[in-house]
Amino acid sequence: MIRLPVTLGLIALLPLTSGCVVAAVGAAGTTAVAVSQERTVGEAIDDIATAGEIKSKLLSNGSMGEIDVKSNGGLVLLTGRVISPELRVKAESLAWSAKRTRDVANEIRIEAPGGFFANASDEVISARVRARLLGSSSVQARNISVETYGGVVYLMGVTRNAEELEKAAEEASYAGGVNQVVSYMRLRDDRGNIVPYQPAATPAPYNPDELSGGPGS
Repeated sequence: MIRLPVTLGLIALLPLTSGCVVAAVGAAGTTAVAVSQERTVGEAIDDIATAGEIKSKLLSNGSMGEIDVKSNGGLVLLTGRVISPELRVKAESLAWSAKRTRDVANEIRIEAPGGFFANASDEVISARVRARLLGSSSVQARNISVETYGGVVYLMGVTRNAEELEKAAEEASYAGGVNQVVSYMRLRDDRGNIVPYQPAATPAPYNPDELSGGPGS
């Protein structure tokens, strides 16, 4: 089986995600879900409010109806399409204007307006990814939000440990139709704060011809 590219730990580099119907989820439903998640109830409610606030601002500005918004632990992910670079920048600015936004990942593409069939294909891919996550004994699927745009799968959530985070990205990469996996999943540190994932540094390959001593050796 061919392994697809997986990008991890990009929180410091990128902005924006999805959630057209996120504002319709009530606080009571949020509480029930958050009890079993790594997010607290308060964090989950704040994320719903943040995504709803941003989506409302995008719709009121026009020409941004094909942008999806997701928020998790204060990180806002924007996906979708706009017709100009100026609108892409404007969308990110609106995302930052929400009072609970802590980081923005802007994955909006500059493209002509899309159609139903392209979006439907992405929904099928998201469903396949969720199915793989649910079937994995190493991953708590309830902690992971899946968004797909143009065959690129974006993962968001707060995981128990680095092993779960990496396994989730690996499982997603094997789902049918996935071209790439970009993970914005994070961890909770010893103080209870949500923090970016920092992959372990890969040691440089050993070079027998390289001098081992310092100056004068």
